[in-house]
Amino acid sequence: MVDPTIPDAVRGHWADRALPATWRPYARLARLERPIGWWLLLLPCWWSSAMASAAAHLAPNLWHLVLFLVGAVVMRGAGCTYNDIVDRDLDAQVERTRTRPIPAGQVSVRQAKIFLAAQALVGLLVLVQFNAFTIVLGVASLAIVAIYPFLKRVTDWPQLGLGLAFSWGALIGWSAIFGSLALPPLLLYVGAILWTIAYDTIYAHQDKEDDALIGVRSTARLFGDRTVEAVRGFYAAAMVLFTAAFIFAHVGILAFVGLLAGAIHLVWQTRRLDIADPDNCLMLFRSNRDFGLILFAGLAVDALTRAV
Repeated sequence: MVDPTIPDAVRGHWADRALPATWRPYARLARLERPIGWWLLLLPCWWSSAMASAAAHLAPNLWHLVLFLVGAVVMRGAGCTYNDIVDRDLDAQVERTRTRPIPAGQVSVRQAKIFLAAQALVGLLVLVQFNAFTIVLGVASLAIVAIYPFLKRVTDWPQLGLGLAFSWGALIGWSAIFGSLALPPLLLYVGAILWTIAYDTIYAHQDKEDDALIGVRSTARLFGDRTVEAVRGFYAAAMVLFTAAFIFAHVGILAFVGLLAGAIHLVWQTRRLDIADPDNCLMLFRSNRDFGLILFAGLAVDALTRAV
């Protein structure tokens, strides 16, 4: 029998322990046992929402934060399911991914498509809770999501495609408050893209040998031994853009304190990074959740103290 777990899953996760056996392959399709993915999709939404609240001198909108949480979990699951449908032949050739439900024969392609539709429906129900501008903006992101799985076949920069998709929340959080976009969320979005390129480059070093054998392209293969310098550069540029976003949003000092703490965390990451050690790469990749929470905490506390 094929081992149903995958190497970078959280061991002993509740989805593998508590769900009925027939549900577990679907939980794995949605990557419930790998929560880092929905965290990284969620955090730009929370940053943007908290930044908008601070800019408007409002307390953070808890209802929006909850909606973003639900939306991130289901849409990350839908994205992973779609990715697995598209990549099922490639996944069967890679050691880390061959135990995914479709190549392992636990879920058929037809079943995966039905599950994809169900998750997308929940995501739509979340999206329609927002204003009309935000609904249109959210739907527009699907174009990027649709092409992302194909990028690793044609470009060395699939991480850029992931950044474009995963950072979209940096626009959504602001528009949900104001019903429009402005310079601060655009700066936040571009910064989040660069941050995503950096952390996903770290992640991709786990698969670089298999990727080279089957012709899958990535920034990890592109940068090679220059990865640490490249990651450091992307992180630095992201921090410059985040700083500019905060300045133009006229947030308070506490948001900048969080930004400084986040910068220290990223310096720690680059000092610890060892691209020859897959466990080290996975640990540092996951630590980007902590970076994101540090930024959010600074923005949220700043919004709370400035609310009128």
